[in-house]
Amino acid sequence: MFSKKIFIILALLFPTCPALAETDTEIPLPATDVKISEESVDSIAVDSIPIPDEVTYALDHMLSSWYQDKAKKSQCDTAALDVQVPDSVVKLRLSLMPCVIEMPYNRHVRSFIDLYVVKRRSQVSYFRRLGDYYFRLFEQALDKHDLPFELKYLPVIESALNATAVSRAGAAGLWQFMVSTGRMYGLEINSLIDERMDPYKSTHAAVKYLKDLYEIYGDWHLVIAAYNCGPGNVNKAIRRSGGKQDYWAIYPFLPAETRGYVPIFIAANYALYYAEAHNICKADVEFPNPIDTVIINQRIHFEQIAS
Repeated sequence: MFSKKIFIILALLFPTCPALAETDTEIPLPATDVKISEESVDSIAVDSIPIPDEVTYALDHMLSSWYQDKAKKSQCDTAALDVQVPDSVVKLRLSLMPCVIEMPYNRHVRSFIDLYVVKRRSQVSYFRRLGDYYFRLFEQALDKHDLPFELKYLPVIESALNATAVSRAGAAGLWQFMVSTGRMYGLEINSLIDERMDPYKSTHAAVKYLKDLYEIYGDWHLVIAAYNCGPGNVNKAIRRSGGKQDYWAIYPFLPAETRGYVPIFIAANYALYYAEAHNICKADVEFPNPIDTVIINQRIHFEQIAS
């Protein structure tokens, strides 16, 4: 078991194929005397930071998802109850959140907070309701491995909490595993079955992956960035920053889409923690009927099962 774990960590550090949405796009090397601070990151134009593809794709496809088709009309009108909040209040609220993972404030974080609590309020209302269905499962898995509960919001930005989501890059499920990474963490993926879409199995695989990434980096912001673009790209950014081990220090050297990934993760945590303060109601959604598993040891027709 120990040797298998060493192999997995080495595979993450020296991948032979992309992990999750990892790319190997080369980034021009900066001058060696460049010094990066959080203040200089804050000065980068907000419009220059693209919304990660996972977020745009997941939110756009949620508009016609099964969940919204099953939504009932509610007396709580999220769209009509928008609350404008000054920067000072948002910054204070972030500092008061009971988090293990640091939740800093800057202009990029604020722009993504506005994406959720202003522009995409209706989606957040669905996330709140779907959270009743999924977050307990995520928390149990995270607790089992002593990981921060804030990570339960990663599937919000990865898949919009859609267990059958498939990205343009081929990542699938709540946690958006690529085939290679899913198999590395024990998920069965073939022409008949794809356990990336199994909420329980994919969640436990994702938690193990996150734990392995933390053993490599020891910093949750770097872990979250690596989950998005792969350890290879984070390692490149660290080298190009002169060996700095801080997300905001390597920020300019990350792939463009990953630069927005930690800020939008912080924004998702804020939006769901302070949803009521922004008058974002829970959507009234019908969940699937409770299900159970039956083991069949002989060939049987589906009509017999249905009866």
